[in-house]
Amino acid sequence: MANSKYEYVKSFELEDEVMLLIQLNLPNLILVRIDGRDFSRFSQVHEFEKPNDEAALNLLNSCSAAVLGEFPDIIFAYGYSDEYSFVFKKTSRFYQRRASKILSLVASFFAAVYVTKWKEFFPQRKLEYTPSFTSKVVSCASPEVLQAYLAWRQQDCHANNQYETCFWMLVKSGMTISEAQELLKDTQKQQKNELLFHKFGINYKTLPELFRQGSCLFKKKVEETVKHDENGNPVKRLRRKAVLVHSENIAARSFWNEHPSLYNDLGHFSKDIGRVEPDFVRSFQFENKLLPLTWVVVRIDGSHFHRFSDVHEFEKPNDEQALKLMNSCAVAVLQEFEDIHFGYGRVYVRKRRERENRGEEEEQSVGR
Repeated sequence: MANSKYEYVKSFELEDEVMLLIQLNLPNLILVRIDGRDFSRFSQVHEFEKPNDEAALNLLNSCSAAVLGEFPDIIFAYGYSDEYSFVFKKTSRFYQRRASKILSLVASFFAAVYVTKWKEFFPQRKLEYTPSFTSKVVSCASPEVLQAYLAWRQQDCHANNQYETCFWMLVKSGMTISEAQELLKDTQKQQKNELLFHKFGINYKTLPELFRQGSCLFKKKVEETVKHDENGNPVKRLRRKAVLVHSENIAARSFWNEHPSLYNDLGHFSKDIGRVEPDFVRSFQFENKLLPLTWVVVRIDGSHFHRFSDVHEFEKPNDEQALKLMNSCAVAVLQEFEDIHFGYGRVYVRKRRERENRGEEEEQSVGR
């Protein structure tokens, strides 16, 4: 829109850079947390096993590993149930640290992988409707703040899983939902453990780590075979690859500091942390809201769609089927979100124009 009468419209786009204070030795760590949108309904429709569906959790972990593989700046991830938190290295300049770009890219890529991998984990189950994920950016001013955040999320994992295990065991034993909720109201951790053991013969600590502790992924140098030489011998190289582990306390100094890739890229924890203070939790729950009584416009753009179109052999300059697919997706968005009343889309042609311009310049240089 250079030299256009509509140039002023760009001023409406929010500048939302996540602060970087490397020069003051105070690097703000970027963290993106995604949560399944209305996943209680999603799990019911797709008949997920209660209180935990192992295949669904493995699908979530597989999608998260794909996120780490796609975005080199993401160093660490932790997730459970239907949420995952992704931590960027402290020196990241990914998309100029713009929060809107970062959270939309991570959430949309995660959702796309979830749909793509569905049949791999649920081969006999049809995906009835499209999953979607909300996302937010949390800025951690120091490794200690990140430590508090991770401790908070894992404590939530422990508490939620213990409650859900008790709740669904009671429901499966014949109680109504309201009766189970009333019985568990105001119960403490030890009381829930005793209920599971005495009523159902379940020792909570022996349940799978995947359910109790959540899962964490981080990049680690591993030796992989990249090719074979002329004699058939494997040629190996060290590659950074996402590895999945389970730990009772991912915010513990002992866990963090035993992995050089973590404290080199994110910083180390100087001491262990216990219960997270409420003030810390409130800062993590901060919501950045738009101004009231203003029109809200959301623009989405394909990320690396020139590569996507090349891989899938879209017809140039326009692929009619691809455009119809885009329109069909837009219709689904308007149907899903009642507050959206209008949508407009177009072909993204800048890459083609850039190539044409380069071609013209080459022709001119040859003529000279």
